[in-house]
Amino acid sequence: MPLESVPFSELLRQPTETAERLARTRALRLRRRDAADLVLMSAERAEAEGEVVDLTARLLAGLARREPALVRETLPTVLPWMRFLPQGDAEQMTDEFIATAEAAAAVGSTAAVSQLLAEWRHTAEVHADPDLHRILAAPSADDFGPVTRPTDE
Repeated sequence: MPLESVPFSELLRQPTETAERLARTRALRLRRRDAADLVLMSAERAEAEGEVVDLTARLLAGLARREPALVRETLPTVLPWMRFLPQGDAEQMTDEFIATAEAAAAVGSTAAVSQLLAEWRHTAEVHADPDLHRILAAPSADDFGPVTRPTDE
């Protein structure tokens, strides 16, 4: 479900009216010009959603531990981009997903699972593009030297 989006300045100018919109929507996306957007939601809703995410993560970790074959079978239907991964990579991704989901549930943070999924999705994108895959898989003949440190802007 997409979030209702409002400028951050609206919250600053009309805090009561903006906060009252939460009664009609799940959350508000506060758009900011020079920084990442923020999400505003009631504490009650955040706690309820956190409880559901935690339960789901622990349930998934338990199922994955008990029935890894079921996860191997189901994951490509949930993540269709996995079909671009070679069989060995798909198996490795599934094993890493199971281990990471279990560890994430234990510490109560889904950030590692999100990172893992992003990395494997990018790997699948490379496999899906034959030209890109050929370029990236080609052996490199040279060391291209030191890389300059990016500047903070």
